[in-house]
Amino acid sequence: MKVIVLGGSGLQGRAALQDLGKCSQVTEIVCADVSFDGLESFRSHLNMEKMNTRKIDATSQKNLESLFTEDADVVIDLLPKQFNDTVARAAINTRVSLVNCSYAAGLSKEVFEKALEKEVAIMPEAGLDPGIDLVLCGYGVSQLDEVHDLFSYCGGIPTAEAADNPLKYKIAWNFDSTLLSYKRPALMLREGEVIDIPADRQHHEEWVTDITLSGIEGLESMPNGNALNFARLLGIDTEIVNTERRTIRWSGHAKFWKSMVELGFLTKEPVQGFESDVTPHHFLLKHLEPRLQYKANEKDLVLMKNIIRGKKDGENIEIIYEMMDERDLETGLFAMNRTVGYTASIIAQMLGNHTITKKGVLSPTTDIPYQLFIDEIGSRGINIKEKKYQLR
Repeated sequence: MKVIVLGGSGLQGRAALQDLGKCSQVTEIVCADVSFDGLESFRSHLNMEKMNTRKIDATSQKNLESLFTEDADVVIDLLPKQFNDTVARAAINTRVSLVNCSYAAGLSKEVFEKALEKEVAIMPEAGLDPGIDLVLCGYGVSQLDEVHDLFSYCGGIPTAEAADNPLKYKIAWNFDSTLLSYKRPALMLREGEVIDIPADRQHHEEWVTDITLSGIEGLESMPNGNALNFARLLGIDTEIVNTERRTIRWSGHAKFWKSMVELGFLTKEPVQGFESDVTPHHFLLKHLEPRLQYKANEKDLVLMKNIIRGKKDGENIEIIYEMMDERDLETGLFAMNRTVGYTASIIAQMLGNHTITKKGVLSPTTDIPYQLFIDEIGSRGINIKEKKYQLR
């Protein structure tokens, strides 16, 4: 198969390129980007015999369609989310399967309609979070007759040794997206009651909980996004009693950001008195980015925990999935890059070799073969542990 990776020169892109190069079914890989500087130091970890590069203007649907018609079987879109809809339209017009790692909500109603009409497979949310979390929640739900509780936790943090700043946080992902997530309201369900948490309240003590994962203590979690939406995707919205989606950080992170939010450091209104428009958000982004970088010998961690409780054959059952990954110092790939890029590559290969045959806008919650995915990601050193208990 021939696979095109849009944004292949970036960190997530490099992980996808590396993984595709190891697959015998992939005969040609196109790294499409505006610059290829990121590939130079990574060439020794890539199968360069299969790969070629193409400069691309992702703002032009016509330009994208021209590239996709060059016998592509699958496209992996790792570009910023503002390009997702344009890329999806180009994939539909050229009848090429597409994978991206962004929320499906970023795709227009027309993309949903046209993908089904023209029988093109579009798989959004095929990264880490959203992505692996949705696969595991889907798998857990599929094993139960009724689901009453669903809790999903995920986060990227430095190892304890590398958490050496007041935030206990360093950047292995787009930092602007991280800041934007801190301004996103959250919806959860507690004892059947919908809880709406405004963005400026998510770091308050009443919503922050402690969590232990893979033997690591000293962690906390904060509300993250709309848990009710994923309950609907999973088809359990009429039976679920408690559901939450949460971000994992080292303890103390939420307290720091509570103060920053209260001081207005995440607002996007220009600060008066400057010669040009400078917002607190933009200042914070530019000021902190260089100060929150990992050193070459430091590792990040990706942590995930999903808890699903309900009934099977009349018995009360709890299923727990845990995953931990860390930076590969040999390649330099962060755990965040591996879990996103490898996931996108695996799912692209499933589309390309027709393991997944369904058409339209698909979802990892229902349209990925669960156990096969767990086996595939495990073969890349990212192990998922399942525990199942019978509750009294």
